[in-house]
Amino acid sequence: MALADQTFGFYIPTVSLMGVGSSKETGPQAKALGASKLLIVTDAGLAKMGVANQIKAQLEEAGLKAVIFDGAEPNPTDKNVHAGVKVYQDNKCDGIVSLGGGSSHDCGKGVGLVIGNGGNIRDFEGVNKSTKPMPPFLAINTTAGTASEMTRFCIITNTDTHVKMAIVDWRCTPNIAINDPLLMVGMPPSLTAATGMDALTHAVEAYVSTIATPITDACAIKAIELIAKYLSVAVANGQNLEARDAMAYAEYLAGMAFNNASLGYVHSMAHQLGGFYNLPHGVCNAILLPAVSEFNLIACPKRFADIAVALGENITGNIAGLSAFDAGEKAINAIRRLSKAIGIPSGLKELNVKEADLKVMAENAKKDACQLTNPRSATLEQVIGIFKAAM
Repeated sequence: MALADQTFGFYIPTVSLMGVGSSKETGPQAKALGASKLLIVTDAGLAKMGVANQIKAQLEEAGLKAVIFDGAEPNPTDKNVHAGVKVYQDNKCDGIVSLGGGSSHDCGKGVGLVIGNGGNIRDFEGVNKSTKPMPPFLAINTTAGTASEMTRFCIITNTDTHVKMAIVDWRCTPNIAINDPLLMVGMPPSLTAATGMDALTHAVEAYVSTIATPITDACAIKAIELIAKYLSVAVANGQNLEARDAMAYAEYLAGMAFNNASLGYVHSMAHQLGGFYNLPHGVCNAILLPAVSEFNLIACPKRFADIAVALGENITGNIAGLSAFDAGEKAINAIRRLSKAIGIPSGLKELNVKEADLKVMAENAKKDACQLTNPRSATLEQVIGIFKAAM
């Protein structure tokens, strides 16, 4: 946990709306932000399904205008961001609505940073590089994983280097976040599984972070408890609103945790897999989480023992009397069982990751901002070793 003589911030949207039907507040909330013409940043799939038009109609019903930009790709790129900037400027927009999962939200944040500050999105890689606020920004979430709808994190792929740029900036926190489980029931099982494991990774990495606080601990542990109870249910039956609603709360709580305690080597390594191979972020996290946790266990065994309890490993009393290290191992085994049960690939080889690329990805992972708060420092060879363990 964080040292008592250090100062820590806590970042969260000004307004967060949760629960069944909460997306109906899109129009009034956007109007309250003072916007009159909004750019809806989304992906082609949601546009094709008509969800973007549904949100556009809600904005128009509130007396606002809206333009749809559906160019947010999975693992959004700097080119996606600047294409969105052009649409925003050409249509004289004065606000942004991001609609979707992490890709849409991150792309929208990128657009907002460039509109507010000028320059190129690459200028903002790092921590708090912006100097001016984004336009009014409302984020509507359709997945239960990234929590990008409520965080200060923005991940954009540099198309020249194929490296994911980690932008951490309090100014890119959305003004309003909406999590409506009705918008999540259409997620296929594979996406539900991947995004749910992304949320679990956020909670676990935040809980063992070197700058965790009592506030982030509470958020992380509750998120883990909800994910352990409801993720497999949501994967098995996507129409189960109780499970969808619980997972929306879980991913938001996990977001509250890592938005303030940051992350670790799972994310710094997963970013490289996404940049190199354009792989699904949640799947990469899920595969890497047990391997990184095994590496981290000696640094904070009591923390992993707590995670084991939150995952339900003590329901039958099988943790009582164990050492913290042995109990922590049960947490890692529980994560592996959950991943297998919901259909996560067993290793990176299934994703066609090549051992020849591990060294350069490990080098880039050691430069990623997320690794700074990992509970155990790692050499280049150790990071390569973790990649190999996850193969």
